[in-house]
Amino acid sequence: MDRKASCACGQLSISLKGDPEMVLACSCLECQKRTGSVVSVSSYFGDDQIIDKSGASKAYKRSSDVDKWIECYFCPNCGTTVYWTLEGLEKKIGVAVGCFSDPHFPSPALSIWNESKHDWVLFPEQWHGDIKQESLD
Repeated sequence: MDRKASCACGQLSISLKGDPEMVLACSCLECQKRTGSVVSVSSYFGDDQIIDKSGASKAYKRSSDVDKWIECYFCPNCGTTVYWTLEGLEKKIGVAVGCFSDPHFPSPALSIWNESKHDWVLFPEQWHGDIKQESLD
């Protein structure tokens, strides 16, 4: 199955083949700022699953909570972050699940950075567990 994720205006997109290797719900403060929401849902695909990236993007590189870099690629027109790369996961690409516009997309297997989760956010019991980026390597 091929999948396509795109920004709000459709200018920036990434096409991938198959299912993601993992899907995570993240409550870290940086993801909250990046999405403008209280949680981000991220999917991770191997570089060998990338079919195509198209459209202009701008990049923003910052340090993560575990002192590794993350570089986010967003649309210069609408500002939507579509995908990113992470230090330590160089052979993977992260893609925002909401950019797939697919209500049948695989659900997260885990929630991470729960110490900064808003108290009123409730995740299914099977998601509980708290891993940090170094555990994803």
